[in-house]
Amino acid sequence: MQSTDKIDIKQALNEKEGFQIWWRLLRPHTLTASFVPVFVGSMLAFTHDSINILLFIAMLVASMLIQAATNMFNEYYDFVRGLDNENSVGIGGTIVRDGIKPKTILTIAFSFFGVALLLGIYICIASSWWIAVIGLVSMIIGYLYTGGPYPIAYTPFGELFSGFLMGTVIIGISYFIQTQTVTATVIWISIPVAIFIGSIMLSNNIRDLDNDKENGRKTIAILLGRKKAVNFLAILFIAAYGFTAIFIIAGMLPLWSIITFLSVKKAIEVIKNFRGKTQPIEMMPAMVATGKTNTIYGSLLGLSLLISSFI
Repeated sequence: MQSTDKIDIKQALNEKEGFQIWWRLLRPHTLTASFVPVFVGSMLAFTHDSINILLFIAMLVASMLIQAATNMFNEYYDFVRGLDNENSVGIGGTIVRDGIKPKTILTIAFSFFGVALLLGIYICIASSWWIAVIGLVSMIIGYLYTGGPYPIAYTPFGELFSGFLMGTVIIGISYFIQTQTVTATVIWISIPVAIFIGSIMLSNNIRDLDNDKENGRKTIAILLGRKKAVNFLAILFIAAYGFTAIFIIAGMLPLWSIITFLSVKKAIEVIKNFRGKTQPIEMMPAMVATGKTNTIYGSLLGLSLLISSFI
């Protein structure tokens, strides 16, 4: 029989059975971290040239598969290391609450990597084999993020790695496979996106601060403390919007990109929902809002680039 605590946490998180078990395993609120950079990078390329739709789709699917697989490695290794239990929030809960075998999760994760690898081969054939090197390194880091003897996610560098790889690197690759080049402007424009993606990891670590500290992690949130970490998150948001404003004024982004500031309201909601909260379940709305901030900002940025291409 299920314990009372197990039933309560599932009810509190509104977790359902059936297909929802596997959907939660993907941690869908984090998948925007793979969609946004591919969309932005491709739209940047579209402002200078036509776009190969098949390459765009292949890159998008491959990136989302790698992100989903990374989430699964996280689920697996946190369980193996004893970090997750049936009352943990912010996880798929597929192992600790739904009873799916850990080996099954690991098999699915490697299968996703396999499909992403096949898509990567197609992308390389259509563009450059240098992409294979970058893609392979990204996949290895995706595994080492929570796997291996010294998981990156357990250090103060998790936000930096996730922001740089999922933001700057993917935007650069998405632009390169369409244009066969990468410019300094593309790298600069990737910075706000990288910040928002890194912020998703930071908000996750703020929520999990107490449990992570008990299990020996050394994340930025733990080193700063919850209150200062929330303030740091606010500073990151301000920096991202500040860079965006500078890029618009400098002409690196079109005037249409001013629509990205419509996401400010959601960013403010994140900070408000974190302040004064100490329990992980209380901070879930803030965590979800962080992902939505990235989604709204990135989607509007890509849309502004698309609009400017026709004007």
